[in-house]
Amino acid sequence: MKQQTLILIKPDGLVKSLTGNILTRLSETKLEIAAAKMVRVTPELAREHYKHLQDKPFFNELIEYLQGKLHSRRKVLAMVYWGENAIQKVRELAGATNPEEAEPTSIRGAYGRITSKGVYENVIHASSNESEAEREIKLWFEPDEIILDAYPVKTITIEKLSKKVWS
Repeated sequence: MKQQTLILIKPDGLVKSLTGNILTRLSETKLEIAAAKMVRVTPELAREHYKHLQDKPFFNELIEYLQGKLHSRRKVLAMVYWGENAIQKVRELAGATNPEEAEPTSIRGAYGRITSKGVYENVIHASSNESEAEREIKLWFEPDEIILDAYPVKTITIEKLSKKVWS
């Protein structure tokens, strides 16, 4: 079954210069990159992304972590991968959320760690299922930023839209 999944290379992955290593590992899945961009993560985006964990005692540290406040990189690399069984393939390659429980050959097992505050610095995010993938992809990307029609879209007209353009 063809599907799409959101992948984030988190700030700790960027600060450790692991982007190339992670992309090389992801290429083993034979999936296609359907979208990719660098994102400065706002508090609102981080909270919405992790809203299912808002009642956890580590929620605020998790938000700071995704925003890059715990590292010198205040950005993430957001990507949409697409293809046959994309979610399962990427989840297996990423490994368990807890780096100490992840297989040593997985991305998280090889590069992750747990901070002294108990935050999992696991370098990568991968959608857990199809409904989460859809929610996350729509949160991180606009339809025009993805090279395939992942989900139904509509065209609207917006008047008086202000937008940055190249001068």
